[in-house]
Amino acid sequence: MSNLLVANSVSKSFGNFKALNNVSISVPTGSIFGLLGPNGAGKTTLIRIINQITMPDEGSVMLDGDALQPHHIQDIGYLPEERGLYKSMKVGEQALYLAQLKGLSKSVAKERLKYWFDKLDIGDWWNKKIQELSKGQAQKIQFIVTVLHQPKLLIFDEPFSGFDPINANLIKDEILQLRDEGATVIFSTHRMESVEELCDHIALIHESNKILDGKLTDIKRQFKTNTFEVGLQTDNINEVTRLIKDKFEVFPATFKNLNDDLKLNIKLNANDTSNDLLSFLTSKAEVHHFVEVVPSANDIFIQTVKNN
Repeated sequence: MSNLLVANSVSKSFGNFKALNNVSISVPTGSIFGLLGPNGAGKTTLIRIINQITMPDEGSVMLDGDALQPHHIQDIGYLPEERGLYKSMKVGEQALYLAQLKGLSKSVAKERLKYWFDKLDIGDWWNKKIQELSKGQAQKIQFIVTVLHQPKLLIFDEPFSGFDPINANLIKDEILQLRDEGATVIFSTHRMESVEELCDHIALIHESNKILDGKLTDIKRQFKTNTFEVGLQTDNINEVTRLIKDKFEVFPATFKNLNDDLKLNIKLNANDTSNDLLSFLTSKAEVHHFVEVVPSANDIFIQTVKNN
């Protein structure tokens, strides 16, 4: 798979503070790339470098095979965490103005705005002022302006801030559709459930350094511990528990299930398979629940940051 954006050994300091230290990332074309990290890790600095708001002290950024240049701003759509709409301007007037700044003619901008306003069912907002809208409503306008010029690269920094669950899900579906239509997305958020739902690849930055990156499924595979959630029904809980503990490493289980008398987390032995474990359990009790414990993006985030 080719990469739309590549940052090579990027470093940036502000006075004595090192905001980025030799950070490299590769964002595959047509993917959603999660840029993760605690507050102050360096994510926003990297995003600003990609948008040419600031320049790196060292390193380089390539977009679609070319060194990043001022004209590439037309190929990028950026939704910042701190929104920047003019509150006293009318929605339609402002959207047209911002679209033309991105190189669209007035006629094309109007046509595309009508499409998005109809799609998001906000056609009656055209003559309202931004200050008349709620935070979530203004966020919809900002989202439309970000994607309107159909850029190769979309950068969303906390795109669900201000949205209720219904509208957050609406925007999530739109982001997925944009990816399916060929857009490449960099997605920065603290909401790990959104990472699970959206991201194909991730990079984790902590204290100015990249400490983890790769395809999300591969990273999950690296962090899994061959542990299974098991729910059993038996009339002899103590005896079954003793037999399981004699053969396997067992941990407390916290999952919720309705009908099980005995709930355990069981770790496979080095030479055992999941089928071996299941066969053993079915010989001792009635198995109602048997699921591999796959680490979540949140688990991986916390564990990696703590380890570093």
